[in-house]
Amino acid sequence: MPGFVASHTSPANGGMGTFELSWELFGEFCRALAVRVSQEYQPDLVIGLATAGVMPAATVATMLQVDFEAMKVTRRERGQVVHAYPRVLSPTPVSARGRRVLIVDEITTSGDTLRLALAAVREVGPAQVRTATSFVRPGRYRPDYFTMETDALVVFPWDRQVIENHELVTPPIYA
Repeated sequence: MPGFVASHTSPANGGMGTFELSWELFGEFCRALAVRVSQEYQPDLVIGLATAGVMPAATVATMLQVDFEAMKVTRRERGQVVHAYPRVLSPTPVSARGRRVLIVDEITTSGDTLRLALAAVREVGPAQVRTATSFVRPGRYRPDYFTMETDALVVFPWDRQVIENHELVTPPIYA
C-alpha cells in the first residue's frame, strides 16, 4: 500500500512497532470506513470527536453525504494529557435529537472517550447511535465499525510534523 511504513520496535509504545500513515493512505482508511458503515447503517449525522477524530469523521460524513458536527471529548488540554479520564469539554450537538447518529474518532484504545461521547449523545435523544474509528487496539473496547486492528504506534499524517516557532518539526515521540 502506498504510504505504509513499517518500522522495527519502538520504545515509545513498548516495542510494538510503528504504522505510519501518509495523507493518501489516511484517505483510503476513511473511504474503507465509510464503505463499511454504509453496508449496515445509514446515519443522518456524523459527530466527530475533537480533536483528531474530526478528520476521519468529516471525511466519512462527506462520503456518506450527511450532516457533520463535532464535540470535544478528551484527556488533553493544550496538546498535553492532563486528565486521567476523558471529559466532555463542549456541548453535545442537539441536532442529534431524533436522528441516526454515527460518532467517529481516529482510534480506540481504552474506549473511555467513545463511551463518554456515546453517553452524552444518548442524553439528547437520538433515534439510534453507533460508533466508528479508523483503528482499534486488540482486546479492548470495540466500536461498531473500524477499519484496522493494530497494537502498533499509529502515526497519523497530522502528527508526523507540527508547527513550532513557525517551522515544521517532528515531535520527539516520532523522531
